[in-house]
Amino acid sequence: MKDKKSLFLYLIPLLILTCVVHQFVFYFFKIKTESFYYSPEILYVLFSTASIIVILIVLKIKEKNFDSVGMAFLVITSVKMVFSYVILRPILSKTMAPNGIEKTNFFVMFVVFLAIETVVTIRILNEKHKNTN
Repeated sequence: MKDKKSLFLYLIPLLILTCVVHQFVFYFFKIKTESFYYSPEILYVLFSTASIIVILIVLKIKEKNFDSVGMAFLVITSVKMVFSYVILRPILSKTMAPNGIEKTNFFVMFVVFLAIETVVTIRILNEKHKNTN
């Protein structure tokens, strides 16, 4: 994680690959997304934007006070969870059609993006360990 540009050179293709694989799974299992409250594409834009913001904030905090990176990540992730719940509420209250797949889709997307953010933060935190050896 030497600089932000190299990080995003890996992150952007990873996000695109994740989206393509997700769309392939929907196509393969013939899952229709027209009845979803939010299209998968909209959710990818929202979660990608949120993840990029989280990573940029973590990188900025790393520059100012490296020892606060872990705590900042936890706080930012908590805020993101609240934001995600606000987005999820219409899906939870939807009663017109079975929406188990839509709920699962939202949860899986949230977990995938959280995993990406966590891996990036772990790599940032490991930089200090590598630099001290």
